[in-house]
Amino acid sequence: MNDKRVLVTGGAGFIGSTLANRLAADNDVIAVDDTYLGDPDNLDSNVEFVEASVLDDDYPADVDVVFHLAALSSRNMHESDPQRGCRVNVEGFVNAVERARKEGCETVVYASTSSIYGSRTEPSPVDMDVEAHTAYEASKLARERYAEYYANHHEMDVAGLRFFSVYQGFGGNEEHKGEYANTVAQFADAIANGEAPELFGDGSQTRDFTHVSDVARACELAADHELTGVYNVGTQEAYSFNEMVAMINDALGTDIDPEYIECPFDGYVHDTMADYSKFHEATGWEPEIGFREGVELVCAPYREADTPGTN
Repeated sequence: MNDKRVLVTGGAGFIGSTLANRLAADNDVIAVDDTYLGDPDNLDSNVEFVEASVLDDDYPADVDVVFHLAALSSRNMHESDPQRGCRVNVEGFVNAVERARKEGCETVVYASTSSIYGSRTEPSPVDMDVEAHTAYEASKLARERYAEYYANHHEMDVAGLRFFSVYQGFGGNEEHKGEYANTVAQFADAIANGEAPELFGDGSQTRDFTHVSDVARACELAADHELTGVYNVGTQEAYSFNEMVAMINDALGTDIDPEYIECPFDGYVHDTMADYSKFHEATGWEPEIGFREGVELVCAPYREADTPGTN
């Protein structure tokens, strides 16, 4: 993407800031964020930051492309206040797209979720039947239906990306999320500080861990190809939490065993894995960072901090 005026909502957040910084090298990028889940310090100096909610009507919307990533981005966060979650995740989506549409924007890429697939050890294709079991999942499915409306009624290019377990680590743009950060980031930080990470059950649950740089590249490709519809963004590989902890120990040169605790959540998803073939066919995208390499990247800042003579 080159020489476009771009709006990234949730632009100071973990994924949003990574995308905004990536695009800002060749485009005019505006990052809008209310700082509830975002940190403006994540953004490079060539990104224009606007502190605003996606429910507001006064942030810039005269853009060529909208990347809508703003959301209450976890089940627990959403369940604690379902009404607020609906306003931000659904009304905020409609507000952002509608305001941009009225300014002439025809291309929108937005974040959906892989949570709607439930627990599956086989790759989940985008055309399988899905259900909402949480308010968070309901809000993301509502986005997909509104996206369908904008594509069909207003002939816009609107692509929804169902992300699978996106991570980067506290050495990147993820630290501000704290307890809401991906488990890779949380477990690596705990182990690096000599603490035992807490795993639900026996640690055999699996996730399709996808590095944020691959996700940012996927967002850009979806806009470049002016896609419409819903697509998976994941690696089509899954690793257990036990395997993840072992990789972190290997990367850090530590030997800290996890602590196993009872899962406190009903309906906890035990396994996820993407089938990203539809997105690959549309764009040529495939993940570039394997999970072992990704864990090494997460752990690198801790190793560097322990190396004599480094700052």
